[in-house]
Amino acid sequence: MTAISSGSAKTAAAPFRAGQVGSLLRPEPLKAARRAFFEDETIGAEELRAVEDAEIAAAVRQQENVGMPEATDGEFRRSFWHYDFLGGLDGIELFQKQEGVQFHGANLRPIYPAVTGKVGWSSHPMLEHFEYLARTTREAQPKISIPAPSAAHFRMLPEDLIHPEYKEDLEAYFADLTAAFRGAVQGFYDAGCRYIQLDEVFIVYLCDQKIRKEWSDRGIDPDWLIDQYAAMIDGAVKDRPDDMTAAIHLCRGNFRSTFVAEGGYDPAADALFNKMDIDIYFMEYDSERAGGLEPLRLLPKGHKRVMPGFITTKTGELESVDAIAKQIDAAAKFAPLDQLGIAPQCGFSSTEEGNLVTMDDQWRKLELVVKVAEKVWGGVDS
Repeated sequence: MTAISSGSAKTAAAPFRAGQVGSLLRPEPLKAARRAFFEDETIGAEELRAVEDAEIAAAVRQQENVGMPEATDGEFRRSFWHYDFLGGLDGIELFQKQEGVQFHGANLRPIYPAVTGKVGWSSHPMLEHFEYLARTTREAQPKISIPAPSAAHFRMLPEDLIHPEYKEDLEAYFADLTAAFRGAVQGFYDAGCRYIQLDEVFIVYLCDQKIRKEWSDRGIDPDWLIDQYAAMIDGAVKDRPDDMTAAIHLCRGNFRSTFVAEGGYDPAADALFNKMDIDIYFMEYDSERAGGLEPLRLLPKGHKRVMPGFITTKTGELESVDAIAKQIDAAAKFAPLDQLGIAPQCGFSSTEEGNLVTMDDQWRKLELVVKVAEKVWGGVDS
């Protein structure tokens, strides 16, 4: 593997045997600063940025200290894993409704995207976010995580597609979303990013029989929609430079340790593995809701790598190295061991509220990822 170029000397470039999805629990000083800026209006933007910078630097050091070969900024400058990014695209605005999305036992804050103009990419504040991360990392490879294009469609009601061109032509909307995300991938590359992750949860939602029926009742074939979402991802990443690694993360919802969907990957496995130019797959596998490992048999032989998320971020109970190693052995019956790694099932804080785990739980889980990689493959970047 070749060394990456951004920042000072780093480890080898992705793919790694040990990985993480991206979001981290927000430290108390960061929470206080965000309240002071967004709610109380008692500090300015520069004061908030100073706190964000300091807490991100500390989180990067901790990721490197536990041995993670990749580091993120924890999404510390965001409120949501998806909407903050979408709101920075041309043609998309965020607004508030009466009720948020229903998870099992919790409701998300009622923020939604609306398409008010032609969707496109021009610039984005998260480019600077990545540049700061890259300057801060010392040993780990910096990774940016952004939502996949489906995040700008799945949650959107027809009346929220306000732009006239899209109201009767969903495929025109998908085409412009693809182009915007292709611009984002190139934009991050130009900013020095060599490892980008697209968080794609809605393809997996469409494996849930109840959700499939809801879309069918709306007159949209869920299998067609899976293929459309996969095509948008492929269109966004397929022309990336050769030295840029592209990953996707797949899960069934993550808000304050709750979830939305259930069901195995079977309806989407072919689209995931064979219809998009993706290098690394972070796949939720911490409960029976994710189904069996059989869909991994469709992973093509070659360079693609699956990071099965056998380690949960929804509870603080720490799994054992041996138990996770046995689960990897089970996965290796369907996909070559050389094409597997290990990661947590999701991030620890998909929204700034965070999962119901402690900081100590979080770091012990990430340390466990490293220990498993060392036991099974002899290292994190082998």
